[in-house]
Amino acid sequence: MSGLDWGAIERARLVRNPFDHVAIAQVLAPDCAAAIPGQFPQIRNSGSYSLADAPPGRALEAVIDDLMSDRFRSNMARLFDMDLEDRPATVTLRGQCAERDGRIHVDSKSKVLSLLIYLNDGWSGREGQLRLLSDKDRFDDAPVEIPAHLGSMVAFRRSDASWHGHSPFVGQRRALQFNYLQNSRASVVSVLRHRLSAFSKQLVA
Repeated sequence: MSGLDWGAIERARLVRNPFDHVAIAQVLAPDCAAAIPGQFPQIRNSGSYSLADAPPGRALEAVIDDLMSDRFRSNMARLFDMDLEDRPATVTLRGQCAERDGRIHVDSKSKVLSLLIYLNDGWSGREGQLRLLSDKDRFDDAPVEIPAHLGSMVAFRRSDASWHGHSPFVGQRRALQFNYLQNSRASVVSVLRHRLSAFSKQLVA
């Protein structure tokens, strides 16, 4: 099973406003998109989970394999005109959103490129949709809003000006988070942090 729609990726174009990003309305291959809603792991709490703590089904595994491939790395390097050679990559999953989530922020300096694929079948309305911002104080007139429907993708270059966030939302909000990181140490720290977070949530559940 193919996970990604390679044609959509290869047709994508870089947008500079409000910061360097690529948005694709449907990045999943049709068979994969149809299968994911029934295979997505049960995630009952908010926060990001490692694949060890939220094992993906076969269709989502196909997506992850494609994201980890040299072909995908080459496409992202081309689109963003950046050297991604030897950059480690990490994948985490989210299944629930709490009221505190989505606050305006920039990603940590351990990341060089961030990517989100939303996995919400039948999503409608603007609540909980990601907004890319010109600055941290202009949420209501965001230049770009990313739909959270099944297969919607956004990738962006991490910088001190890559402000983003979403309006308050509580409930199921499924997403795959993918990052190219600065170095292997950042990758190890990221995995440990997400695994410890998942373990602590099990203790209080």
